[in-house]
Amino acid sequence: MQSTPLGAQYRMSALQQMATEEFDVLVVGGGVVGTGVALDAATRGLSVALVEARDWAAGTSSRSSKLIHGGLRYLEQRDFGLVREALTERGLLLNRIAPHLVRPVPFLLPLRHRVWERFYIGAGVLLYDTMGGARALPRHRHLTKSAALRRAPALRPESLVGAIQYYDAQVDDARFTMALARTAAQYGARVATRARVTGLLRAGDRVTGAVVHDLEGDRRIEVRARQVVAAAGVWTDDIQELAHQRGSVSVRASKGVHLVVPRDRIDLSTGLISRTEKSVLFIIPWGRHWLVGTTDTDWHLDRSHPAASRADVDYLLEHANAVLSKPLTEEDIEGVYVGLRPLLSGDAEQTTKLSREHVVDAPAPGLVVVMGGKYTTYRVMAKDAIDVAVADMADVPESVTDQVPVLGAEGFAARWNERARIARRTGLPQARVEHLLRRYGSCIDELLELIAADESLGDPIAGADDYLRAEAVYAASHEGALHLEDVLTRRTRISIEEWDRGVAAAEEVAALVAPVLGWSEATVREEVERYSRRVAAERESEAREDDSEADAVRRAAPDLDDVVGETADSVRP
Repeated sequence: MQSTPLGAQYRMSALQQMATEEFDVLVVGGGVVGTGVALDAATRGLSVALVEARDWAAGTSSRSSKLIHGGLRYLEQRDFGLVREALTERGLLLNRIAPHLVRPVPFLLPLRHRVWERFYIGAGVLLYDTMGGARALPRHRHLTKSAALRRAPALRPESLVGAIQYYDAQVDDARFTMALARTAAQYGARVATRARVTGLLRAGDRVTGAVVHDLEGDRRIEVRARQVVAAAGVWTDDIQELAHQRGSVSVRASKGVHLVVPRDRIDLSTGLISRTEKSVLFIIPWGRHWLVGTTDTDWHLDRSHPAASRADVDYLLEHANAVLSKPLTEEDIEGVYVGLRPLLSGDAEQTTKLSREHVVDAPAPGLVVVMGGKYTTYRVMAKDAIDVAVADMADVPESVTDQVPVLGAEGFAARWNERARIARRTGLPQARVEHLLRRYGSCIDELLELIAADESLGDPIAGADDYLRAEAVYAASHEGALHLEDVLTRRTRISIEEWDRGVAAAEEVAALVAPVLGWSEATVREEVERYSRRVAAERESEAREDDSEADAVRRAAPDLDDVVGETADSVRP
């Protein structure tokens, strides 16, 4: 099936259709849950519009630990139903929905006590494997201290007496969210980013749509729908306030910070998980890098750009160095990213004690709100939200998204088996072909067509040579990237994977996408300058002692929210 490119022309057409038609469902929010809701509704045969204020996955859905997991620690909280549900979803994602984007990752869980801990944690991991159902991943193994150190020479010998090896799965969270949006468009949904909801339409007490501000064209449209479904994450309470309603449940934001360090800096052949007094320490393999996380603290400041402080960085270094024989230092940090978990509010004093289960609420007629949950269970959340939304509609089929592969998944296995032949045919190194297959799956042919038409697009991006120039062009032509930040931060991960956080690559990437997006030379300069100042602000915020200082520094940088209408000529119908 040929993909639907989410280019500028598509966006213009989608917004025009939103302004003139009534939809069965209008989805507000372009994170993993919102895009999942749009796909669920579209594959039930409903007419669907989806609007996102910034970019696909611009919030929490691009800033997670990038794990697809059952939540091993939730077993201790006796959330058995949540763990079983998440493990079922993990199997679907690995084997059917997104095998090109979701892959197994091994973890080592060090033990510090000889008898009771091995029995206690071992029983939990055995239950974890059993609840996972079909053998999507290898079973866990108990390891002696010497066997564990062979897999993890970087660990301090005195930090463990043995270990348990088990498996979970990993995903590029931003790419998967974008793939969901593209798949929803493939099934007929009309989707648009940089389209902010500023108000709700009403007929009496009933919500009948939303007022949407097209930030690129600087115009307002009214989008009418039989049901509005809000999947706004940490902005959920804002949507409820637009409806002049306060739902029975609200959302509490918890800040999670991750560090990115070079792969050769930590001598491990496996991921690592270790409990801390406040959260869980993960050291997760990520290409040529490790992700070290995470924190778990309340956040009451800017939700669009949560900032890491010196305290956050020091906390992660301290806990990582408690188990590593060669300590990490600030000089080892390539990148830092910060996300906000949308936890359900409750009586717990600490966010780590709040449930990750989701809630679907209907605070007003015509308005459905879905909140809470975790990345892994996005599909269940989406299904539940649409089930509530269509309760009064006649003859709406049941959800089928457990059977629907996302774009790039269908035919991936065959293309993977062909990777050596693809490399010979195109002249690309096989490692490059594998890189493309793991990011685009069977859509790799669209990238290869770009390179065949312009051989220079097969060259690496200067300053970010893990990525090809064609990937920047494709991000703008097919994947809905509208700004330089979209490409460097979410379509690729240059912003956290390079020592300079993408500043050196910014000018070349901007020049590559400029013809696709219709940018002038002045716009190219503005995009590069804005991105460079954002990086500088992030670096400076990480040197500030606390959240308030870090937030003030980060908010001082120019923001895309301030960019309205600069590409109006290219998006107005």
